[in-house]
Amino acid sequence: MTAAASATGLEPGREAARTSARRARTRWIVLGLLLTITIINFIDRQTISILAPILREILHLSNEQYGRIVAAFQFGMMSGEFPMGWLMDRWGVRLGLAGAVLWWSAATAAQSVAHSGVQLGATRFWMGTGECGNYSGGIKTVYRLFAPGERTLAIGVFNGGSMIGATLAPPLIVFLEQHYGFRAAFLLPASLGVLWVPLWLYLYRDVHSAQDLPSRAASLFALLGHSSSWAVMLCRFFIGPVMQFYWYWIPSYLYSARHLTLTQIGILGWIPFFLGDTGGIAGGWTAGWLQKRGLSIYSVRRITMYSSAALCLFSLAVPYLVNTAEAFLAIGIAVMADNFLSANMFGAVTDLFPDHTVGRAAGLTGVAGGLSGLLFPLLTGYLVDRVSYAPVFLMVAFMPLIGTALLFIVGTRYRSPELSISKTGDIVLP
Repeated sequence: MTAAASATGLEPGREAARTSARRARTRWIVLGLLLTITIINFIDRQTISILAPILREILHLSNEQYGRIVAAFQFGMMSGEFPMGWLMDRWGVRLGLAGAVLWWSAATAAQSVAHSGVQLGATRFWMGTGECGNYSGGIKTVYRLFAPGERTLAIGVFNGGSMIGATLAPPLIVFLEQHYGFRAAFLLPASLGVLWVPLWLYLYRDVHSAQDLPSRAASLFALLGHSSSWAVMLCRFFIGPVMQFYWYWIPSYLYSARHLTLTQIGILGWIPFFLGDTGGIAGGWTAGWLQKRGLSIYSVRRITMYSSAALCLFSLAVPYLVNTAEAFLAIGIAVMADNFLSANMFGAVTDLFPDHTVGRAAGLTGVAGGLSGLLFPLLTGYLVDRVSYAPVFLMVAFMPLIGTALLFIVGTRYRSPELSISKTGDIVLP
């Protein structure tokens, strides 16, 4: 073969293969960026729960007032979910996610100058309107970069950032508070978010800028006309507040009911969330493994979600275990199971919706999760002040099972006919 033939034949093919291999490697780097920002996101969120015993004393807050501050964040999440999902679908995740991170990082920094419960609640609301973009942007990115059989694992990896963030937050926040004051605990994660944005803008552009273009419009009413929308919304309505309870209330529970000091919480509080991180990755890996064994998407979701929801029943034992180590273990199993479940819950969004609506569909689930996340902290504060933590642990034990059942009862596309995978790797909807 002549040099000219080589130049016009083999070399272009080799170059295309190299480009494809480079993109395949880079998508995992992009997933690493999603994991990183999710870690930062959840350090942001956990800061207030870890500092809750101190903030309640400084700002003279009751459990009910603290519950309102937590609810303000959830109200912000609920308010921002659909606009953020629309932004990701309409203008792309490259700019959309970067804007969301800058928006919530500014709100995180603003919490450092709050001098009252009202001011703290207002900045938490602001932060919530941006942080909801983490999942609508992340799920859409996974949808575009990964094949259907890999998506739940990829979602499990980046969603695992929630547990890694929650694992790192107790020792990190306690260290910052004890050495530099509680205001520094808000400023550090805010700074990390700002530093993340340039990396995202550079790397995601190199991967899929051609696909990250404005997409077809799908109205809110059109989405709400599908049973799939209500299925995933109801599922997240019941499952979402469970993990939020562990994020926002467990430090207070350990402090007030188990009588641990803030230092002890910093040393031990990461353990349940470490177990939770393993659950998120295991949930994604298990779904992919079952799918490769020939199981339908419907069967994979039923097996993974019902089994993990059943393990969430360990929450029932927590308030009745005298030994704190045993209580930690029960909490850890419940957190691990709920995160296993969450990976498949978010995976269900990629099962049931096409590319041009994934961001908004994820946003709708966030609205539902935000509504329950708004109501549940108010109920939790009321019950803790007037009864105890026991009825709260009872609720979080059964809510995952209820949410899972509703996903399959309402989601007619899951039941008949079953979903299939096309030769191009796309989900085929009946």
